[in-house]
Amino acid sequence: AAGMFLRLLSDIQWRAAHPKWRRMTGSQRSTSTTAEPHPLSLPAQAQVVICGGGIMGTSVAYHLSKMGFKDIVLLEQGRLAAGTTRFCAGIVSTARPVSIELKMAHYSNKLYQQLEQETGVQTGYMKTGSISLAQTQDRLISLKRIASSLNVMGIPCEIISPKKVSQLHPLINIHDLVGAMYVPEDALVSSANVSLALATAASRNGVQIHERTSVSHVTIQKGRVTGVETDRGRIQCEYFVNCAGQWAYELGHSGEEPVHIPVHACEHFYLLTHPLQEPLSSSLPTIVDPDGRIYIRNWQGGILSGGFEKNPKPLFTEGRNQLEIQNLQEDWDHFGPLLSALLRRMPGLEALQIMQLVNCPESFTPDMRCIMGESPTARGYFVLAGMNSAGISYGGGAGKYLAEWIVNGYPSENVWPLDLKRFGTLQSSRTFLRHRVMEVMPLMYDLKVPRWDFQTGRQLRTSPLYDRLDAQGARWMEKHGFERVKYFVPPGSDLLDLDHSKTFYKPDWFDIVGAEVKCCKEAVCVIDMSSFTKFEISSTGDQALENLQYLFSNDLDVPVGHVVHTGMLNEKGGYENDCSIARLSKRSFFMISPTDQQVHCWAWLKNHLPDDSNLVLEDVTWKYTALNLIGPRAVDVLSELSYAPMTAEHFPSLFCKEMSVGYANGIRVMSITHTGEPGFVLYIPIEYALHVYNEVMNMGQKYGIRNAGYYALRSLRIEKFFAFWGQDLDAFTTPMECGREFQVKLDKGMEFLGQEVLLEQKQNGVYKRFTMFILEDHDTDMDLWPWWGEPIFRNGRYVGKTTSSAYSYTLERHVCLGFVHHFDEQTGEELVVTTDFINQGEYEIDIAGQRFQAKAKLYPFSSLFAQRRRKDDVELSGYQRE
Repeated sequence: AAGMFLRLLSDIQWRAAHPKWRRMTGSQRSTSTTAEPHPLSLPAQAQVVICGGGIMGTSVAYHLSKMGFKDIVLLEQGRLAAGTTRFCAGIVSTARPVSIELKMAHYSNKLYQQLEQETGVQTGYMKTGSISLAQTQDRLISLKRIASSLNVMGIPCEIISPKKVSQLHPLINIHDLVGAMYVPEDALVSSANVSLALATAASRNGVQIHERTSVSHVTIQKGRVTGVETDRGRIQCEYFVNCAGQWAYELGHSGEEPVHIPVHACEHFYLLTHPLQEPLSSSLPTIVDPDGRIYIRNWQGGILSGGFEKNPKPLFTEGRNQLEIQNLQEDWDHFGPLLSALLRRMPGLEALQIMQLVNCPESFTPDMRCIMGESPTARGYFVLAGMNSAGISYGGGAGKYLAEWIVNGYPSENVWPLDLKRFGTLQSSRTFLRHRVMEVMPLMYDLKVPRWDFQTGRQLRTSPLYDRLDAQGARWMEKHGFERVKYFVPPGSDLLDLDHSKTFYKPDWFDIVGAEVKCCKEAVCVIDMSSFTKFEISSTGDQALENLQYLFSNDLDVPVGHVVHTGMLNEKGGYENDCSIARLSKRSFFMISPTDQQVHCWAWLKNHLPDDSNLVLEDVTWKYTALNLIGPRAVDVLSELSYAPMTAEHFPSLFCKEMSVGYANGIRVMSITHTGEPGFVLYIPIEYALHVYNEVMNMGQKYGIRNAGYYALRSLRIEKFFAFWGQDLDAFTTPMECGREFQVKLDKGMEFLGQEVLLEQKQNGVYKRFTMFILEDHDTDMDLWPWWGEPIFRNGRYVGKTTSSAYSYTLERHVCLGFVHHFDEQTGEELVVTTDFINQGEYEIDIAGQRFQAKAKLYPFSSLFAQRRRKDDVELSGYQRE
């Protein structure tokens, strides 16, 4: 039975199709000792070499060949689709909380639907629909939020009653359900056959496929891929794509220059049964029961059911060696809780005959999102791996985006949430990965409320003030491995309550953050912002200035001591980074960027700066602790500590100067707070951090000083309509679209990257516009809160989504920021968004299916003061994405 099952689940006609498959690739036979013959010789060179013949590798090959690349070689160490792909449950599900993942899954579904017709290979595609069950009101809210996203993308989806669930799937026990989400276009496929169909199409388009060929390492010279060493010889190539699934980590580390790919395998169990006495209809919807931690689909008249248990078993932490994945050990004790959940959900199964418990490895990543993109250290080395058990759902879309990235230099959508460069080397410790995936796997089905945090792999990067702040009640979150304070729990508060405040409604920290905001407005607060990315760029002559002028959109040729807020744009005019740059001397610059820019920005600068020994780029993030002093009394605290006048005439806005504070010398003080409030950021050499912090707190006591966290900061910046990179701004957003024309040197006659697009937008207008919404009829205490990603409606029509939101304690209203588009009502094509279009609409924000009226604002830059203040916005988000 076991052997029979494996054949079935893989490619039912593998043996029959294999000779045909061999003829089709036109390869010669050899008398190799391995079970499957392979072609005699590999080509000496290729444009692209793809490693891995599962769903990801074949999808990349398929899309590259469709986009006109001809010289492609796909290498597979065993047989095609014999890795995790062969064991995949074959459920194509579009219900995803992250927008880019939703788009990938939607594209995959459409691709697989027509693949059989295109290739003649049976894929087993069957549109069954899926039903996600909710046992609690909070779960139902999370489903409603996803349903809102699906509906505005034109994907049919409805929230249904338990009674309707029973009509769609009569065997389901509905007594404990409060509702469900029905997505009628979700589908089932045979994943191995989809992979073979993609390979067949790629092969017809000229892709060479070689099985039984292992890649030992990739050769990299001067930071570029030059070739691939295999057990059958070397292939020279321009691009290498690592689609090695759970082997991706090892393959990345196999060369002299490692490429860090943080994936780790866990055992994943599912059950197969013999057909029921009355075989299940092949069109029955797939059931996802996240509160029971299981999924259930029909399989050849019987059932396939698996899930994500609370106590997963990580695999291969020491490395792996088997070529093809064999069915691992059955473990009925381990599967017990999932089996109980299945029998509770389908009580009629008691008398069922079980065929097999399948145990196969699945790769997981540190943040539950897949990994794609180009290595920050090796040009031409691309990665697509770590699918977190959603490989078949993402396969088509992920392959498409990666192929676009290779061919055009960038994908057609903002894939930053999936970009390899969101991780650094710190996430590739095996111990970290092992511990983190044990948390990640149960989280697949755990209820994720806004602002949740990972619990494992913490306290990795900390400020020197960590213990001091912790002792004063700091509550922490993590970004790019760095611990940052959310807020401070005042003495005497019920700590337990706060740590467990998990809700879509008004959170328990509401009043605490309100008090911190009030202190920033009326007195002075200190926020530790050491996690910011800090680079220094210097040169022997004018090289630093000349190069930075081309790479940044604002004019950096300012007097020494001035701070410039500027975008680092790509050729499409979009923000690769949004930062503040201080000119320290004629030939050196100090650059402050968002925390999660550390790897991305370094790679971008390295790739765009000339290889010149007279030009030095240094990452000094770890050298400085940053303290942000916000509030009207910050000036008093600093002037008393430094015996220097700090008033506006002596220390103007957007100014930077080295000073002594207390006993400590060489502290870079900048008059900028990233919030629009008055104050200063102190960049303190790390050994003085504790001293300066203590001095500031002691001196500040008479001015009412207190600690504050990032939640207060977020509220301040959002009510001031400041956009932050990674949330509001991305590689597809230009300064013209978010009201930042004043930060662009278009009239200076200087050439810079992205200039042509901005000139064109200045002339012809923009197709989206960053807008601020103030919720009108929203009850903060009783209604669901907006968090981010909510659909925006104008006169009843969908026009965009929110990118961030916060409660404004000043306006006593919720404020949402987001982009408004203008779609033609007949054709749906995008039209130019004018100021009148924004101002003349009636707006609503959709929160989990409920719409709230909102007032739209495009802050006018009427006064010089407002314009000055607006320059102070630089990233500082602590946003933990859902």
